[in-house]
Amino acid sequence: MTDPKKIDFFAVGLSDAIGFLGGSLAGYGIGKLVGMDIFAPGYGTASIVAILLVGLGGGLGLQLARRWQRSRKE
Repeated sequence: MTDPKKIDFFAVGLSDAIGFLGGSLAGYGIGKLVGMDIFAPGYGTASIVAILLVGLGGGLGLQLARRWQRSRKE
C-alpha cells in the first residue's frame, strides 16, 4: 500500500500568508501612488477604490502563492 502524500500545513499557511500580505501591501502602494488613501475619513470614491485595490492585491498575491506551491509539488 502506498503512503498518502504528506502536507506540510505550516509551509502552506506561511506561503499563503506571505502572498496575501505582499499582494495587499502592493495594492496599498499602488493606491498611494495614484493618490488614493484607504484611511481617508468617510467613504468617498477614492477611499472605496483604494479598499478594492488592497482586496484585489491580496487575492492576487494569494493566487500567486498557491501557483508557486503547485509548481513545487511537480
